[in-house]
Amino acid sequence: MRTDSRLSRTLHVLLHMARHDGPMTSEAIGRMLGTNPVVVRRTMAGLRTAGYVKSEKGHGGGWTIAADLNAVSLLDVHRAVGGPRIFAIGSDRANPACAVEQVVNAAVEDTLREAEALLVARLGSVSLAQLARSFDARCRTEGPSDAATCA
Repeated sequence: MRTDSRLSRTLHVLLHMARHDGPMTSEAIGRMLGTNPVVVRRTMAGLRTAGYVKSEKGHGGGWTIAADLNAVSLLDVHRAVGGPRIFAIGSDRANPACAVEQVVNAAVEDTLREAEALLVARLGSVSLAQLARSFDARCRTEGPSDAATCA
């Protein structure tokens, strides 16, 4: 099963943008992620609609952070990029006639609902600013694994 990496890739981009002087073009972001600039623009459009980034066209233009990193959570970013449901597992029939299947579905749905609530709460409690501080601390203590990353 293929995983959806939009959240982690978008967080990666946002942290680079937060530490980059000036706008970053869709082309530069695309090269960094190994994807097409059109995919970058599509993803960034959701962030722009949410007010987390802004874009400028033309020479010297590109994407910049438009929100306070303390005010944006990982959950906010997940929602802005149109992330998938947290869990894709579940029953294939909502109202089965079989009593065994009813009991199984209820148990699975309750468990998934509890797990999703915990994950959503945790994603909502971590801000982009916290990630940026962790990144900065890692660069100070470990030094860059890639000199351009911590510069």
